[in-house]
Amino acid sequence: MKIFARLLFVVLSLVGLMAATGCTSQRDTSIPWSRPANWEGQVPGMGATPGSGR
Repeated sequence: MKIFARLLFVVLSLVGLMAATGCTSQRDTSIPWSRPANWEGQVPGMGATPGSGR
């Protein structure tokens, strides 16, 4: 029983470490998240009209 408990502890520790590290990718992106796109703030189906300030 003592061996089973020790093995269970090791397996759970490994699973916990794997879950804590996770999977992520750090890719650089060129998407400008801080400014709105040209089409945002317009009525759907209506393009930017001359004199609309855009």
